[in-house]
Amino acid sequence: MSKLFIGREKEQLQLREYLASDQSEFVAVYGRRRVGKTFLIQQVIGNNCTFYVAGMNQVSKQTQLANFIQGIRKKSPGVAPAKTWLDAFVALETYLESLPAGKKIIFIDEMPWMDTPHSNFISGLEHFWNSWASWRDDIKLIVCGSATSWIINNLIKNRGGLHNRVTHKIALKPFTLAECRDYFKARGFRLSTKQIAEFYMVLGGVPFYLSKMNKGESVAQNIDRLLFADDGELHDEFMSLYHSLYKNAGNHIKVVTALAKRGRGLTRKEILAKTGLGDNGKFSLLLDELESCGFIRSYQPYAEQRKARRRMKTSRLHSETLFQLVDPFTLFHFQIMQNAEAHAPNYWSSNQNSHVFSTWSGLSFEMLCLNHADQIKQALGIAGIVANVFSWTGTSGNHSVQIDLLIDRADKTINICEMKFHHQPYALTAKDEADIQRKVDTFIQATGTDKHVITTLITTKGMVRNEHSECIQRELTLDDLFG
Repeated sequence: MSKLFIGREKEQLQLREYLASDQSEFVAVYGRRRVGKTFLIQQVIGNNCTFYVAGMNQVSKQTQLANFIQGIRKKSPGVAPAKTWLDAFVALETYLESLPAGKKIIFIDEMPWMDTPHSNFISGLEHFWNSWASWRDDIKLIVCGSATSWIINNLIKNRGGLHNRVTHKIALKPFTLAECRDYFKARGFRLSTKQIAEFYMVLGGVPFYLSKMNKGESVAQNIDRLLFADDGELHDEFMSLYHSLYKNAGNHIKVVTALAKRGRGLTRKEILAKTGLGDNGKFSLLLDELESCGFIRSYQPYAEQRKARRRMKTSRLHSETLFQLVDPFTLFHFQIMQNAEAHAPNYWSSNQNSHVFSTWSGLSFEMLCLNHADQIKQALGIAGIVANVFSWTGTSGNHSVQIDLLIDRADKTINICEMKFHHQPYALTAKDEADIQRKVDTFIQATGTDKHVITTLITTKGMVRNEHSECIQRELTLDDLFG
């Protein structure tokens, strides 16, 4: 294994367990573009791959078939050309049957590209698995692809011959802050936790994006080079990202565009009203696809969750369920990249001390904390306690109150979190103290909770102790998000 292979301990363990099992396995690995699916599989398999082939983008059925057969010929010369996918998979069966006893690992990369229009690819794959591979105990079929909607619709949620045939699925997520730190450290970068966080708040933890960082430039210079320069490698990444993942990406983009305008999220009904999309099964699948790739999350408002527990049931289709945009890169696109003035080559470097940066960093830091809720629970010492994460809104007189991060714990305790991104230790003001107290009072009055409420401040560099800091009962810093 590569010495520079960072993170993915859970996924590595899963794959090794599947490869070591005493039955045939059909494993689907999926996730957003450039998140490291192929690299993970290659690192785990090593030199033990029996057959490997990668689909080709935007080529004909005949070319896909020729490429597949050529993959077999590399191992077994003389294999005849295939006219159909049934022929191609039968040729693969014949080759595998000629091998000595032992596990046979098959890795088909970018499988969605093989399914060209009217090719009957799925029928060939179905026949291969149902009539041959699943009857054996030595076949390890691993497939992946960036077209997540194809993987979900045609394999994981297939209602035909491949229904429930995938034995395991791995949804590969972007790196956490800790994994980003390990990645940069292994490559000789000398970045502070704050600098890593600022990079994450722009691009998220996508390994490919991290690999484009230049250690001789500041974080802001790297962002300018990658995103704001006309020839930047990630300048047009937003459209490429969504169109690579989803067949009808225009509808997915409509949804994230609507969600970008409401930080707390929107209900299904509100999304439909803002996008004009139809309220049907396709829309439900669209939301599933966005959530599977980590672009959005679904949750129930705190009050609705309490009602649901009393009813002893919850549902993602509940009318009050909220869908929230949580992907840092998508949020940066809408908050910054879409601004007309954000096209100067050195735009980001020039705005590090501006109101634009201050507004963006505050909102993005809140999302960074939300995306690292598990690390926050760990730092609070409640990792072993059932705890759900919510946002909440209520009213206090003529003022609207919003709590962006609320942790409802099974030990009859609630953490109401305030998040402050600041270059220096944060000094609470009289206004901060009044706002926090208003949030707590309104929450208790509106919900009628009898739980112990703990005010929790999360900052980049800690809190200054002053006459207003007594309103804070627990304090966490950015370093805790790297836990």
